Amino acid sequence: MTAMVRPRAVPHPTLRLIVFHHAGGSSAAYMPLARALPGDWELLLLDLPGRGGSRRVGPLTEMPSLVEATTDAVLEWAGPPVALFGHSLGAIVALETARRLEARGVMPLWVGVSGRPAPDCPVAEARPLYELPDRELIGALARFGGIPAELDELPEFRDRFVRLVRADLQALDSYVPAPWRSPLNAPLTVFGAVDDELAPADTVEPWSRETAGGFRTRMFTGGHFHFLGRSFPGFAKVLVDEVSRRTVGPEGSGPGRERSGPLYIR
Repeated sequence: MTAMVRPRAVPHPTLRLIVFHHAGGSSAAYMPLARALPGDWELLLLDLPGRGGSRRVGPLTEMPSLVEATTDAVLEWAGPPVALFGHSLGAIVALETARRLEARGVMPLWVGVSGRPAPDCPVAEARPLYELPDRELIGALARFGGIPAELDELPEFRDRFVRLVRADLQALDSYVPAPWRSPLNAPLTVFGAVDDELAPADTVEPWSRETAGGFRTRMFTGGHFHFLGRSFPGFAKVLVDEVSRRTVGPEGSGPGRERSGPLYIR
């Protein structure tokens, strides 16, 4: 079971933007997006099993099960056009959910991915992160940012976070892209960061193989969680601009492959 968080109900939305969070994360980190969207767009934040509205359900550790659950959750909200965005773990979930939606005849208007190497790019790890002892795992994650500030102050919270992030990373490690997979029909925007050790800049362009629609890249300064905190408004504006290209005017409606956008300097 997955749960959708609806920060601001819109009676008759022209578009629903559905966001998939990173490993160990939850919908809470993406709440500020609600303030950045046009008034007739609705934001839906998906909480994976084990947190938020899905906290009573055990986390899933296999990507196929995760994608099946998220696809079912998105289908409940399909009607108005949907756009999907995911960061890190959420990038793979967004990609494969979009692929499954298209197979069911529901065509996402746009897909955005961030903070994850393209599926065809090998991820070099001497040992999967989820196999590390708790302290080593926390230390490894701290290098990339995004660790909750209260982690060391609340042992119960720390134990729960470690359990969730370990399950999420195991699901991510289980992901094997099907060699016969079809590219998306939806346009794809890839958001990268020049100092992201988890998704180096040279792993951004290969995402183009995942779509037969329009392909764009937007590069930022900073590391893996460059958009959290004070940088969120700037990142959100770029994200809204990317989706808007597909919702208004002939310029935004046609397919194409391009590299676009200057670095966003914080």
